[in-house]
Amino acid sequence: MDILLIGEFSRLHNSLKEGLEALGHRVVIVGFNDGFKNYPVDYPIVRKWNSAFLRKFKYGFHRMTGFNLNSYFTYRQFQKYQDQLKGFDVVQLINENPFYCGYDYEKKILEFLFKNNRKAFLLCCSTDYLTVKYEFEHPQKKSIIQPYLAGKISDKDFFNVLKFRKKEYQKLHDFIYENIVGIIASDIDYDIPMQGDLKYLGMIPNPVNVAKIEAVPLPSLEKIVIFHGINSENYYKKGNDYFEKALDVIQKKYQDKVEIITTRSVPYAKYIESYNKAHIVLDMVYSFDQGFNALEAMAKGKVVFTGAEREFEQFYGITQKVNINAKPDVDYLVAELSGLIENPTQITAIGARARAFVEKEHDYIESAKKYLNTWTR
Repeated sequence: MDILLIGEFSRLHNSLKEGLEALGHRVVIVGFNDGFKNYPVDYPIVRKWNSAFLRKFKYGFHRMTGFNLNSYFTYRQFQKYQDQLKGFDVVQLINENPFYCGYDYEKKILEFLFKNNRKAFLLCCSTDYLTVKYEFEHPQKKSIIQPYLAGKISDKDFFNVLKFRKKEYQKLHDFIYENIVGIIASDIDYDIPMQGDLKYLGMIPNPVNVAKIEAVPLPSLEKIVIFHGINSENYYKKGNDYFEKALDVIQKKYQDKVEIITTRSVPYAKYIESYNKAHIVLDMVYSFDQGFNALEAMAKGKVVFTGAEREFEQFYGITQKVNINAKPDVDYLVAELSGLIENPTQITAIGARARAFVEKEHDYIESAKKYLNTWTR
């Protein structure tokens, strides 16, 4: 099969591509490489005029004229690739706004893709109209809207979520929905909002290329190394404020017994390299399940603080911890970290189970087979 994957921002599509290619299929990715993370993309779209001054000019021009230069430049770049983006058996969108354009230009691009390829699917693995709608209707459930509702994030900084509440993005959702065969979720956080939807085809766990991830032997447990990787743009969405407060307590409480490594907005390759020496990785407090960063750290045998709610445990039949369920609660985080520091053999045991879990449930080739089955059935 010839498969076109639209968008990349977590390495999900790259891992899926590797699995599909191992099974003998041709796969192409088009889209942004997610800024500083710099994920590989076959046909890259880049942000034009992105210096501080030119960004201000673009936004000012948009306010005065209503014309979105970002969308226009993206559309022009897409047009250069059009001849290479026809005739695919399957097109999969990574979300409902993969080109980050306003309604008119996003619709033009997607209309071309829908018209010139055999069939299309939507991957539900981030914010889109249905997930955002569900989260605002269920504010008590763990999700990234909780720090926004608590007043920690401004409307401007939360635009990439709030935009899906606007009429033009509901129109975009309706247009996409009419043209896709179905929707696939990547983990429990997106499976829950999709329950009962007529086009929902089910959940396929995130594909992880474990063959590329060495299970690094943990360093000596005499000093516990804790890694906290911060993406400044998502600081409150990930709950980094809770992690930082908990780490302040841990540093004072255990002093020479711990080493804390913190990075901020580093490229993907450097991020991975930075946590190699860590025993514990702090990932996310507002999730039910694990995203890519957490899974790759688990594959290295790290103890990861991430989403691991009851729904996750039930889905996979978890009876022994493969990670630590993180919560937006400083005292809880301190207690969980303290328990590991004082009982370091638990770190070794959980790390080993983490690796085994990713190998069993997230193997990239098995995941690719599930996608193929879903696309073709």
